[in-house]
Amino acid sequence: MSEPIASVASAEVEEKEPNKMSNQAVRIAIASLAIIGVGLAGYLTYSFFADETAFCFASGGCETVQDSDYAKLAGVPVALLGLMTYVLILGSVFFRNDLGRLAGATFSLIGFGFSAYLTYREIFTIEAICQLCVASAVLLSLLAVFTVIRLVMETD
Repeated sequence: MSEPIASVASAEVEEKEPNKMSNQAVRIAIASLAIIGVGLAGYLTYSFFADETAFCFASGGCETVQDSDYAKLAGVPVALLGLMTYVLILGSVFFRNDLGRLAGATFSLIGFGFSAYLTYREIFTIEAICQLCVASAVLLSLLAVFTVIRLVMETD
């Protein structure tokens, strides 16, 4: 008779110990990545408007990419679009509802897709790699993962 009681007690303990990432941890990860992205895209936006060469670790690829036809979309610097995307993703973290989760995932997935397109252009059209652009692509990839995780979680 004591065996079923022990089974019920262990089942209650298992329910109280969640093994998945908490909602708060996901929001902190998203906010942290977005803040890094704001800094990175902010620097690239500044260097674009100041007509300065972005600091590149090697190969001069950043200058080549920044001077290419793909550095603007409809006359708007791609770096500025990235900055706005990171700010919108960061802002979505403060909305703890379905709309905030959906907005964050939407912005990050669009950013991820556009970043993938630009990476393709860097490799096959421009034939130069901007390390800062690659860093932004990595950030947007991670943000896409975390914002989709947040989207499918039950609550914030």
